[in-house]
Amino acid sequence: MKHAGVAALESLSDLLENLRSRTALVERRPGIFYVSGKAFLHFHEDPGGLFADLRLGTEWQRFPVNSPDERAELLAVIDGTGFRRSIPCSGPASKCSKITR
Repeated sequence: MKHAGVAALESLSDLLENLRSRTALVERRPGIFYVSGKAFLHFHEDPGGLFADLRLGTEWQRFPVNSPDERAELLAVIDGTGFRRSIPCSGPASKCSKITR
């Protein structure tokens, strides 16, 4: 299963914008998010659809992200990891990547 390409990521634009609003997540490359310097979330595509790999503790868990309900489920799991959305930062992106609990 290959990492999601540009077209696949464009189809996830609503989800990606939602993820980018969470200042605990740092997007180092399009669609690849880190928390505290560790890979946390990235996306794959294959003939079966689009999938997110999310690090939960030391393990990766795969989530389908093809429908609004599946995307909402992924966001709920991310929000349940202990990291939450914080007040948007008005400074440079590097200063806005603080972890909030």
